[in-house]
Amino acid sequence: MNLFRWLRPSRPGLNATQQTRLQQLPEPQPLGEGSLRAQRWVVLDLETSGLNLNRDQVLSIGAVVIEDGAIDFSQQFERTLHRTDTKLGPSVLIHGLGPSAIAAGCDPVEALLDFMAFVGDSPLLAFHAPFDQHMLGRALKDSLGYRLAHTFLDVADLAPLLCPQANIREAGLDDWTNHFNLQVGERHHASADALATAELSLILFSRARQQHIDSPLALQQRLNQRKRRQQAPVF
Repeated sequence: MNLFRWLRPSRPGLNATQQTRLQQLPEPQPLGEGSLRAQRWVVLDLETSGLNLNRDQVLSIGAVVIEDGAIDFSQQFERTLHRTDTKLGPSVLIHGLGPSAIAAGCDPVEALLDFMAFVGDSPLLAFHAPFDQHMLGRALKDSLGYRLAHTFLDVADLAPLLCPQANIREAGLDDWTNHFNLQVGERHHASADALATAELSLILFSRARQQHIDSPLALQQRLNQRKRRQQAPVF
C-alpha cells in the first residue's frame, strides 16, 4: 500500500474530477544533498481571517518560486478563497480583504488543489512558517481530506542563524527587509509578502553558501542544531 495514497482519503463533496486531481498530487520530497541553487523552493504567504490557529480560516494564498538561484517570475500563484461562514477579524483592515473580495473568491477546493499542484513535490519557505504550515494544513484537511507532509523552513529562523551579526532576533519581516535595504512595495498582501520573503531568502542562501552550507539538507540540519541548542536546559 502506498502510504501517501492512504493519507489522502476520499472526502464527501469532491466530484470525480477533483478526486482524480487529489490522487494525482505528487508526493513531497525530503531535502537532499544537491546544491542550494538547484533546489526549487515555493515561497508562501497566507492571509487569514485572524490569528486563531483552530478557528480562523485562510482567505488568500500568495506564492512565488525560487529556482536556479533566482526568483522565477513565470511561476507565481495568487488566489482569494471564497468564504461564506467566516467572521472577519481586525486583520482585514491590514490586508484589505473585505467581504466583497472574499465573496468573489475561488472555490476553496479548487484553489487548494491548484496550489498543491503548483507546489508539486517542492519544499516551502515562509516567514514565521509554523503559522502558515498549520493554517494551510488545516485548510487542506478540511477541504480536501489531504495531509500536508511537505518540508517547511522558517525564514524567520534562518535569518538570525545566517546573519548573527545583525543582532535583531525575534524580528519581523519588515525588520529584516529594512536591514538589507530591500525595496518592498505593497505589504500585508499575500503575493507581495511572498515576494519580499523570497528576496530575503535569496540573500540568506548567499550567506549560507559563504558559510559552506551548500545543500538544502545541510541548511535544515544547521537550523535543527540551532533549535536544539536554544531548547537545551541551562544549568
